[in-house]
Amino acid sequence: MRYISTRGQAPALNFEDVLLAGLATDGGLYVPENLPRFTQEEIASWAGLPYHELAFRVMRPFVTGSIPDADFKKILEETYGVFSHNAVAPLRQLNGNEWVLELFHGPTLAFKDFALQLLGRLLDYVLEKRGERVVIIGATSGDTGSAAIEGCKHCENVDIFILHPHNRVSEVQRRQMTTLFGENIHNIAIEGNFDDCQEMVKASFADQRFLKGTRLVAVNSINWARIMAQIVYYFHASLQLGGPARSVSFSVPTGNFGDIFAGYLARNMGLPINQLIVATNRNDILHRFMSGNQYVKETLHATLSPSMDIMVSSNFERLLFDMHGRNGAALAELMESFKQGGGFSVEQERWTETRKLFDSLAVDDAQTCETIAEVYAQTGELLDPHTAIGVKAARECRRSLDIPMVILGTAHPVKFPEAVEKAGVGKALELPPHLADLFEREERCTVLANDLKTVQAFVSQHGNRGKPL
Repeated sequence: MRYISTRGQAPALNFEDVLLAGLATDGGLYVPENLPRFTQEEIASWAGLPYHELAFRVMRPFVTGSIPDADFKKILEETYGVFSHNAVAPLRQLNGNEWVLELFHGPTLAFKDFALQLLGRLLDYVLEKRGERVVIIGATSGDTGSAAIEGCKHCENVDIFILHPHNRVSEVQRRQMTTLFGENIHNIAIEGNFDDCQEMVKASFADQRFLKGTRLVAVNSINWARIMAQIVYYFHASLQLGGPARSVSFSVPTGNFGDIFAGYLARNMGLPINQLIVATNRNDILHRFMSGNQYVKETLHATLSPSMDIMVSSNFERLLFDMHGRNGAALAELMESFKQGGGFSVEQERWTETRKLFDSLAVDDAQTCETIAEVYAQTGELLDPHTAIGVKAARECRRSLDIPMVILGTAHPVKFPEAVEKAGVGKALELPPHLADLFEREERCTVLANDLKTVQAFVSQHGNRGKPL
């Protein structure tokens, strides 16, 4: 399997090199040169498989030539063996044909665990084989940080620096990051917003001289391995609901577009998917594009669903690449115009074709709270604010009641007590046993100015397990 850049100017790489590269040298994102496709009979034969075995069958084509089957099977068994539910991603019914796919039974109670528990093990495997050491710099709007630290904390050949917007993540999200200690773990609170953090990561990848020869690796969803791992649970959900003999629709809470792009890939790999709904909050750049062909930056707002407080959706470039016939030059020109002018529209026929699959909705805080309260009153199920946005979007945008609708349950509600409280549910939220003492644990975090050179100097000084790079 070879991987190419969305901007067409970077060399094609194998899986191992893509895992370590993150962003392509031309500023683009890596995607498979050719997507594997499964027959309906092949997909049907996977019904009833344990999650890690299904994961092996779905992801195996992406790592062929880089990881032997036996090693990859072992990595996957270890990855999903740490989840607290035997089904790994159980479905919970809300309505006659409406389901929540619970993706929060991993160590940090968020869907990011599916990819980042795998990514940590893949990095360990590849770096040990190569005898290399790397630095991870990641930006988080809440959940990626703790999942990345949890997934990579035991990696012998990794130093990890996670940037989060100061005072703009929930207390549980922050503590899940800042209470994990290790010589190779560094939490940085940036006096800015998530997009500021993300821009610093991108700038650091573009010019890595501050690392003095050490390689930089991405854990954000620009890393292909993150997307690859998320494709699996679309197949998993479909198989539980009668797929591939019947089509399924999905509503996906998303800010960076990675999670829903995985669903788009699953469909292109042969999984019958009728509809993909982009569910987002007040920071609605994706909804404005899907509903009106306008991709324009606006002011970023803090909301009750902070993991989606994102104005520039990194992974959207991967979809745009396909929309433009995989023409890297055309895509590079489009992204340059966005950089210069802060917005764009695409040709009408490209947008119309995309809308055959995608719908979208932006949901504000008041509607989020109303949905949490409504679902709790109807079913006794408590949703986190992101999942509630997914439910609201599913109910507003659903094209057919005959087709099962799956909402991706992206986080445990205990991570967002403010939203639950504002919803007036009145249910006591309890942390699971492995996090029961979270609020008593010591925290360790460094607050830095919203300045690239300051952050890079900190990384350079504290890398290599506390020894300057």
